[in-house]
Amino acid sequence: MIIRFIILCALFLFIEFYSYQAFRTLIKLRWVLVSYQIISVLLLIFIIYSFSQVDRSVGQTRQFMFTTGLMLMVYVPKIVLTLIMFGEDIFRVGAGIVNYFVYNSSGSAAIPSRRKFISQIGLGLAAVPFLSLIYGIFEGKYNYKVIKQTIFFPDLPDAFDGFKITQISDVHSGSFDNPEKISYAIDLINEQEADMILFTGDIVNTHAKEMHPWLETFSRIKDYKYGKFSVLGNHDYGEYVTWPSEVEKTENFEAIKKLYGQIGFKLLLNEHSYIQKGDDKIALIGVENWGQNFKKAGDLNKASQNVTQDDFKVLMSHDPSHWEYEIKNHPKNFHLTLSGHTHGMQFGIEIPGYFKWSIAQYIYKQWAGLYEELGRYVYVNRGFGFHAYPGRVGIMPEITVIELKKGKNVA
Repeated sequence: MIIRFIILCALFLFIEFYSYQAFRTLIKLRWVLVSYQIISVLLLIFIIYSFSQVDRSVGQTRQFMFTTGLMLMVYVPKIVLTLIMFGEDIFRVGAGIVNYFVYNSSGSAAIPSRRKFISQIGLGLAAVPFLSLIYGIFEGKYNYKVIKQTIFFPDLPDAFDGFKITQISDVHSGSFDNPEKISYAIDLINEQEADMILFTGDIVNTHAKEMHPWLETFSRIKDYKYGKFSVLGNHDYGEYVTWPSEVEKTENFEAIKKLYGQIGFKLLLNEHSYIQKGDDKIALIGVENWGQNFKKAGDLNKASQNVTQDDFKVLMSHDPSHWEYEIKNHPKNFHLTLSGHTHGMQFGIEIPGYFKWSIAQYIYKQWAGLYEELGRYVYVNRGFGFHAYPGRVGIMPEITVIELKKGKNVA
């Protein structure tokens, strides 16, 4: 613990030292530089103090989200500056060595001074994440996108050709702070022409009471001809806080399960339901959360008991790592899995159809959008809400509409 603290302190000092070099190269007014140092110290003290006050019995609070946002706004740009200024120092030292051994006959070291334009470039690049993070907090977190995806299956039952599914995931109602924006998002859901809606977990951050102010709003999600179904996410188990007793934890969990029913969704707990259309049917299977590094309550075999290999299957499983480790190679052949969980880290770069990047891709093999392997698909919803960082940059909140088509995928 002490070693970790020392390493963390050294890292912060390293970042502060190098980010300061950019300002010192460009600004010569002493009072401005002193003011910068004082503000930096005060911000660091505030961030450390705020995180030290986190109450494990309460969980995420507005103060926690504010501090997380502030920390990212301060230190992501400074990390960019540090990389650039440290890179310049490597160049300067290298140039100094060359000067010493090759060009400088006097034998004195001649390390070049810092270049002003490098500091200007560094500050310009650092401004990009700084402004983006501000935008993400005030606009991005409610900038809902409807993403439509068509998937072809050779063995899709004829009656389900053109069947549409709306998917939402990761609501995290305890983070909301704008009723008007949430009401708009519900209207957007209701505008989509779909046959069924599926909700793939995380209705709250931790406590059932977080959803109480939003029950009426989410109850406005219209009825669908073929139903409204849901599964649990990792946050629905209330495992990220310290509970006074197991009884209270259990009561909260039972209350969270009831929330889904209170907004009109049938919660599937390691079980399935057949969706009948005309003479054909598909199996809708819902497992509890199964995560590589999170709670493993999902029981795929139990949920699909009595479902045959020949049945066309749509599976709801909150964490996409479940698809990677258990589902995609399962002998029962789960045609389409719908997941969420990753949020795309709420931070990344996405140019639809051309480029997609986020830190999430270094943690999850499937982290946003559609993936296929051996004719089996998983779609990872980018999430409806937000958690920890109170914003979204590049990876926007998502409402998905998936159309099932009979035939071979043209790609």
